[in-house]
Amino acid sequence: MVICGDDGLAHRLGVTLDAVCGEAVTVVLPSRREGHAPEIAALHRDPQSPVELLVAARPDEQTLRAAGVERAAALALTYRDDQVNVTAALLARTLNPTVRLVIRMYNRERGEHLERLLDRAVSALGRTEDTALDMSTTVLSDTDTAVPELVAAAAVGQGDTLQVEGQVFRGVVRPARTPPQSADLATLAVLSGAHQDDPASEDSPETPGEEGTQLLPDTVTSYHRQFTHGRLMLEEVTQHHPPEAPPRDRRGYGAWLRDRLAHLPWKVFLSHQVLAVFGALAAIVLVLAAATALAEPGPLWKSVYLPLLDIFTMGDPATDESPARRVLQLIAGFVGLAVLPLVVAATMNATEAFRKGSVGHPPAEDVHDHIVLVGLGKIGTRVLAQLRTTAHQVVVVERDPHARGVALARELGVPLLLEDAGAPGVLDRARIRQSRSVLVLTRDDGENLDIVMAARESNPQVRVVMRLYDDDFAATVSRTMRASYPDATTRSRSVSALAALPFAAAMMGRHVLGILPVERGSLLFTTVDVAGHPELEGRSVHQAFRANEWRVLAVGAAEETGSTGSPRSTDTLGSLRLDRPGFDWRPSHGRMLRAGDRVVVVSTRRGLDFLMTGVQPHPTEPRT
Repeated sequence: MVICGDDGLAHRLGVTLDAVCGEAVTVVLPSRREGHAPEIAALHRDPQSPVELLVAARPDEQTLRAAGVERAAALALTYRDDQVNVTAALLARTLNPTVRLVIRMYNRERGEHLERLLDRAVSALGRTEDTALDMSTTVLSDTDTAVPELVAAAAVGQGDTLQVEGQVFRGVVRPARTPPQSADLATLAVLSGAHQDDPASEDSPETPGEEGTQLLPDTVTSYHRQFTHGRLMLEEVTQHHPPEAPPRDRRGYGAWLRDRLAHLPWKVFLSHQVLAVFGALAAIVLVLAAATALAEPGPLWKSVYLPLLDIFTMGDPATDESPARRVLQLIAGFVGLAVLPLVVAATMNATEAFRKGSVGHPPAEDVHDHIVLVGLGKIGTRVLAQLRTTAHQVVVVERDPHARGVALARELGVPLLLEDAGAPGVLDRARIRQSRSVLVLTRDDGENLDIVMAARESNPQVRVVMRLYDDDFAATVSRTMRASYPDATTRSRSVSALAALPFAAAMMGRHVLGILPVERGSLLFTTVDVAGHPELEGRSVHQAFRANEWRVLAVGAAEETGSTGSPRSTDTLGSLRLDRPGFDWRPSHGRMLRAGDRVVVVSTRRGLDFLMTGVQPHPTEPRT
């Protein structure tokens, strides 16, 4: 497999493909010194890692040929320049029509057009008859692929995630002697005694042998070891249903209207600026009214009415009146020229502040055990949409009233504070002390860290999840926060770390939905058509299970393939999924698998090779 790029995503992707997936990898670097090139070069120097390096200024035809694209199974283009990625993808498709292309794109609309264009190119180059090959093109955004991990971390804590059909699943460790939970779907592994917390952590020791971690164990092994060993379970995090708007009609429109009017920021019209300007105007009117009453005795209302007309230049010229009246009219006119701009400015400022404040909707006093989401940018909006598919309440803090997620928050009826989360008292108004988790997704790493530290001061036990751009900074922050607050959960992940697994899964083929690291190995989630498959067709779900190799998780109807023989499998968030709903994630063990079915299978890499090729692979030799 070939990777072109030198940033954090390219580095993480190389590590994942090599260490987790066991693939041979060639990385094309623009330079050995810039970006994450030194870390990638360190992989090349590691004798246990077969990562090869090629230094080239740009991914032109000569570079791609030298990298071996003509015989590669997959090519990942992770440059930050969309145009460079598009040009390289077109060249690669010409050099090798069967190569799987995984392209990082920031312009999502352009990415959709590129997918269709490159998939049609396979047909134009005469390779449509070879349906056994997965000649797919997958366009992903690294920020979008991080959404399921962030949602799961905020909602339920640690654990690598998988997104299928808009639902989010995660691998969660259940301690020994813990009964199954209602959200648990299947046992993925029985852990060794060394893994009671997180078998996918970077410092997990490898424990081979009968007493080590057993992937996809049989019933006997699982039963006898669950009392002394932890289990890695597949847990359902979200349900696939559209979020519901707040039930206004159930409590009556009048009650809803009174509630909304009570929360409107009427106090902005009593700000110091407004009071000062209108107070000065009232004082001037009183002085001119007193002078008018002395110059021309008459009713009190007339003494006030005439200066007001003069200030607002609405009265007739006092040419036929006394000299004193004419002088007062001129003075009132000059005063109006000076004061009216201040009155207009103060009114407009107050109106704008009222408009901004009315967009927000502070949480009720009884809100508790909720998730505080800070930041409604590109990724924050998608996180909000998926969090609303869980049973958790959400309170949003966003300082920009024009942020893309503000309209969605209002539509969903989510409590929204349009304020700076770093300002004193804002997190308290979001009821951070009563919250379950805080999810910080602003664009600035330093600001994210400031907000998290403020949240920790207010609620030392709150679960913290923050997105950071710098990989090393994220690791340092995570270690420091865990050391400072050992009893609380802190997840500090860079976007590149979150995106590496979905990119690696796409490089392995569209049928691969996701990868779950376990120790030095991995479990792969794939889709397989039952028709004609000797290990699946005509068997029950229980009979189709093979210990330590694969397990059927879900059953649904088979979908039609496209022109390249590969089903479409990218959703609007850029995460890998199936195109069509209707999968049963809790099939009975006696459910028979028929030709019209399509199944979601979790397998080891050895089991996947057998499922896809029908050839029993030789035992894997350990690395030396």
